[in-house]
Amino acid sequence: MTFCGKTVIITGAAVGIGYATAMKFAMNGANLILFDLNEEKLNEVKKKLPISVGEVRCVVGDVSDEAFVKSSVQEVISEFGSVDVLVNNAAVWRCWRSFVETPSAEWKKYIDINIMGSVYFCQAVLPSMIEHNGGRIVNVASVAGVYGNANMVHYSATKGAIIAFTKALAKEVAANNILVNAVSPGSVSPSKIDDYNYYCESELSYLGRTGTDMENANLIYFLASDEASYISGQNIQIDGCRKKQ
Repeated sequence: MTFCGKTVIITGAAVGIGYATAMKFAMNGANLILFDLNEEKLNEVKKKLPISVGEVRCVVGDVSDEAFVKSSVQEVISEFGSVDVLVNNAAVWRCWRSFVETPSAEWKKYIDINIMGSVYFCQAVLPSMIEHNGGRIVNVASVAGVYGNANMVHYSATKGAIIAFTKALAKEVAANNILVNAVSPGSVSPSKIDDYNYYCESELSYLGRTGTDMENANLIYFLASDEASYISGQNIQIDGCRKKQ
């Protein structure tokens, strides 16, 4: 399907899954509103987008800043009339620390970005989606939120919260033709690698490799499309048949 004329917000769009998701929607004509803290990387993404993309806006800021999120989304709605798709992808995750050694300040950082960032964006877009009787929200969770990863307790907890948040919110807005789903990637190729089709060997999945950024983007795109019109409140793992850790 085409997303021509549709407006898509993607957070954490400068690298990795966010970058690949921006490319996927751009290939299909969407108007893109790309959020990230890294202005340089965000501008690089904009330059790489195909000519098939619609209008593009890059917004630099912190998703854990409620006032910033609210005002930025309102500007998007004022300019484009509505938000058709929200992809909550921004998160912090690089951690490997035992629970007893993880300070409360780091817990608060992970909660503010990984949970509240998604909450703020959903709160900002939903009134317009309800008014227009339709919309799609895709939250990027993680298999860590399903199984729980040792030495990543705070990350696992925030991603588990996103999965529960997704399931509960989907029930509240279903009558407004708004579908809310989550995707839970397993091992993904390093975001520092610019090739969104890159993968490498991995012992964490029975397929024996990592997932590519574009493979994850393809699932996000599907859930945002009309082809997924009867799917809501789900958490779909995309993990190469992961070996539980």
